[in-house]
Amino acid sequence: MEILIPLTFFAMIAALVIAPRYFKSVERQKMADTLRVAIEKGQPLPTEVIDAMSNNVSAPQLPSAARDLRTGIIWMGVGVGFAALGAAVSFEEPDALYPLLGISAFPTFIGLAFIVLGLLNRPKS
Repeated sequence: MEILIPLTFFAMIAALVIAPRYFKSVERQKMADTLRVAIEKGQPLPTEVIDAMSNNVSAPQLPSAARDLRTGIIWMGVGVGFAALGAAVSFEEPDALYPLLGISAFPTFIGLAFIVLGLLNRPKS
């Protein structure tokens, strides 16, 4: 019975990621089928339909200094949050401080790397 708790947690995470993608895929498939039938019957496609389909498609985002700085600050916040969690838990369990500080080092250094990238990639003006 105890195994159901972690299984439910990971199933919930998977459902939050997979369900929206699945429903969006089904919606796009229905739209494609409708357009295919309209084209087969020789009906002209309204520009609104073409615009609606192209609005959902996003272009790949190019790296920028501002985006790197924002990402780095978020990662630094996650690292500091884990460190604060370690400090808070260490009041009750002193042995928990160092493992949580070790875990917090990973997002902290990732954040530092993004911040350095953001500073190095600033546009020269």
